[in-house]
Amino acid sequence: MCAAVKEKLDNIIEIKNVSKVFDGITVVDDVNLAVKRGEFVTLLGPSGCGKTTLLRMIAGFELPTSGSIFLEKQDVTAVPPHLRPINTVFQKYALFPHLNVYKNIAFGLKLKKLPTGEYDKKGKPIFRKFTKDEIREKVERVLKLVNLEAYGHRDVTGLSGGQQQRIAIARAIVCEPKVLLLDEPLGALDLKMRKEMQLELAAMHKDIGITFIFVTHDQEEALTMSDKIVVMTDGAVQQYGTPKKIYDEPANAFVADFIGESNILSGVMKRDYCVEFCGSEFKCLDHGFGKDERVDLVVRPEDIVLGRDKGALKGEVVSSVFKGTYYEMEILAENYEFTVQNTVEYAVGETVWLSIDPNGIHIMKKLKVTNEFDGVVSSDDTVELCGGTFGFVNALGLEKGDEVRVKIPFDKIDLTDDESDGAVGANVTQTFYKGSYYQVQVYTDDDHEFFIDTVDEWDIGDRVGIKIAPEDISVERIARSDTDGDGQKDGETADE
Repeated sequence: MCAAVKEKLDNIIEIKNVSKVFDGITVVDDVNLAVKRGEFVTLLGPSGCGKTTLLRMIAGFELPTSGSIFLEKQDVTAVPPHLRPINTVFQKYALFPHLNVYKNIAFGLKLKKLPTGEYDKKGKPIFRKFTKDEIREKVERVLKLVNLEAYGHRDVTGLSGGQQQRIAIARAIVCEPKVLLLDEPLGALDLKMRKEMQLELAAMHKDIGITFIFVTHDQEEALTMSDKIVVMTDGAVQQYGTPKKIYDEPANAFVADFIGESNILSGVMKRDYCVEFCGSEFKCLDHGFGKDERVDLVVRPEDIVLGRDKGALKGEVVSSVFKGTYYEMEILAENYEFTVQNTVEYAVGETVWLSIDPNGIHIMKKLKVTNEFDGVVSSDDTVELCGGTFGFVNALGLEKGDEVRVKIPFDKIDLTDDESDGAVGANVTQTFYKGSYYQVQVYTDDDHEFFIDTVDEWDIGDRVGIKIAPEDISVERIARSDTDGDGQKDGETADE
């Protein structure tokens, strides 16, 4: 392999076990990531997922609490921003209002110093500044690159949002950084201009050839522009891959729900290439799961075929909306509400049959099958866990101070509007619809994660209380090397 090709395939950035903690809250959690030279990589996720914090650590504006960041194999974790060959474009463009377009772009070049290759009498390298002709040549080149050749003399305050955004990019790339970071730079633009700038940014990346790392919460932006997408939530990377891979083969229910329209269901793998859901068995292309393993699965709305005569599932059209190039219909089948996209409309109330090809079903491992925590018995009928005190049925005769493992099914937890009504308070961090119910993810104040299946819809950010009936809590003595004095074997549960 020639040296030029090998260099192209090298990782320009490597992030190793990077975490960031603010005031005891982990906002980036043990992230490992490698970015190849020249790639367009997008950090995608909901607000508060840690993507901007990760970008700021790459830039050097934030220091990791733990872990290391490497640029071209060199550890730059503690290197200040101005000494990294990295430039950043922010959502607020931060242009200098008292300078015209030309001077805004030239500002960084006037400050930059170049080594001459010579040394003074003390052996220190001698630097020089760019000449006026060199600055003019570079500024004119990037103005042409962003299609604003005739705007050098213009006042930046009189430019449109899209033009200001291009000037900000020009100012960032004129100094020829090895990596360009873009923190939601299209956020201030209207929808039409955003779509135009998505295509322009992608074309600009190809022309420049440097590495782009782009932050957004907009899935369409990520799918349109990226070579690779990093999907994040709760400070952790959920999946890293090409847009097609992430859309066609989401790693888990969160990714499936966040990227595009999805029908997310719970099912059971009966055997390799066969999954059961909605009361029927379907052929699929997935294998390697355990027999009768509980799984999540995703079916995209465009992968469902409708017919009036036959199919795998019988359903009824409950709503239909024209979307311009297709009709989006909600169809109730086997108590599951499927979203279906079709070029032919079926009337509301009409009976239809749904069919799904094997390649339209993607199987995912469940993140959890039950809520499980370690706790401590606090009285004859209470247990301390996740920062709260819960009642339980003490069928094992457990004593105060016994360490136990607690299990609670997803559908045995109640969420309350008033957190004081629950044994512990929590924040809703994710919620997605599974056809006949919502699966809600919440985090307690001491960072414990609960999954709840509920018919009630909750919004991300809602403050809730967690209530669990004593008979729905299964308590198991934590295994030790011998039996306890009461003669019961380790591992017995209080609901057996």
